[in-house]
Amino acid sequence: MHLPTPPSLRRSVLLALPLPLSPSLLLSFFSTLSLVCIFGLTTHAARAAAPAPLRAGAYAQDITPLPAQLPSPINGGMKGAFSRTVTDPMHARSFALQSGPTTLVFCIVDACMIPRELCEAAKAIASRATGIPASHFLISATHSHSCATLTPVFQSNADPVYLANLPSRIAESMIRAHANLEPAEIAFGHAPNPDQVFNRRWLVKDGDSYENPFDLTTDRAWMNPGYKNPKVTAPAGPVDPAVSLLAARATSDGRPLAVLANYSLHYVGGLPAISADYFAAFARELTTRLSATDARYAGKPAFVGIMSNGTSGDINNVNYAAPAPPKRAPGEQIAAVARSVADTAFAAYTRLSWQSAAPLATAERDLTLAVRKPTPADLARAQHLVATTKRDADGQFSDRKAIYALESLALADFPATVPVKLQVHRIGALTVAAIPCEVFVEIGLDLKATQPLAEHFTISLANGYNGYLPTPEHHALGGYETWRARSSYLEVDASTKITATLRDLLAAVAK
Repeated sequence: MHLPTPPSLRRSVLLALPLPLSPSLLLSFFSTLSLVCIFGLTTHAARAAAPAPLRAGAYAQDITPLPAQLPSPINGGMKGAFSRTVTDPMHARSFALQSGPTTLVFCIVDACMIPRELCEAAKAIASRATGIPASHFLISATHSHSCATLTPVFQSNADPVYLANLPSRIAESMIRAHANLEPAEIAFGHAPNPDQVFNRRWLVKDGDSYENPFDLTTDRAWMNPGYKNPKVTAPAGPVDPAVSLLAARATSDGRPLAVLANYSLHYVGGLPAISADYFAAFARELTTRLSATDARYAGKPAFVGIMSNGTSGDINNVNYAAPAPPKRAPGEQIAAVARSVADTAFAAYTRLSWQSAAPLATAERDLTLAVRKPTPADLARAQHLVATTKRDADGQFSDRKAIYALESLALADFPATVPVKLQVHRIGALTVAAIPCEVFVEIGLDLKATQPLAEHFTISLANGYNGYLPTPEHHALGGYETWRARSSYLEVDASTKITATLRDLLAAVAK
């Protein structure tokens, strides 16, 4: 490498030298001076850039409703459901990373959606206990449709008794992960698994239509249209097949400490009781593949496998281009997907490059966005539907128009604008964005394509819940994910503004 002596330094030194000097002596002097500059600048840069050795810790805290809290309300459908049984427990799975004075914590909660207020309460408890700034915690929901309700939407409301102690239980996961910090190496990467992801929005053929809950037949996109539906032509968007990983292993003996995975798959479903869906099944499968259940962990913190939800707002596990598959037993599809994705994650894990030091950084910002509120005419129609539509024996509506009428009445009480918390974590050459929405896959792919560092993934349903996040183009197509409700209420240009803000945050942490 050649680093020329700065001209200003040349002039200053030259003026200080006794004259006359021979050309050969001048050349020798400035060559020596250049070497001094190279050595000095390189040493200073190394001192400034070298991050502290990494430490990592993880913990999985059971947050399943207690027996006395059953039956528990379950959300994820148009009608509120209740479960008296637990197939597999719900957890808050936390992964802490520390470099010098900076600590970042990921906490992935088995839930369909998690409200901002609950996230803020859990962060405040964990911050007081650990001294970590609340802005350094990232809390997200997996989006299992078979977990206890945390966020009211459609006809499912949370149990206030269950919610009362939930912030402290989630905080306990983050506190214990922090307490488990030990010297560690980290690695990150990704591998493709296109077999389990399908775009669930299909384009309606010209000349065909269907009616939405607002008496309109103008929607050109149809969510979950059914197998081989003759009224649709092709998926309305792409998929993201990447299984992304952020992993940590102990410096002392190489045992895996935690793997945070990310996959853009909505959920799988198929179990009638409380279940953490394929997210938990993946964690179990990966634990087995990493042999993280053996005697190496005697007296040491257990390995924690974690699956976070990527940008899956328009992605599911159903291939509507194919004929309907044979009926599966409860949980069978969950197990199949978990095995497939765990195989991909494990293969990627074996190829990771490990490092014992990496800079950590974080940035977050509240973005104020408008709410798509119902008009007076919308409210009059909604009130009429609620008053005249027959309810089921359980007091709920099955009629979809009445269900969306209830949502319109609920949105009438929303403010005109809402804060949307956006966050970015940096771990070495990896960036992770967090969005409190069910994010369409195009948004995640766009952020990956324009990432400022080597690797990126986005965690959806993070730090709150602000409904679906379609692009403006998808809003124009219509379809379920755009229908005005508590599940979809942000302004049409929300994704454009969110993406622009995230680019600013990504640039800030990449410096």
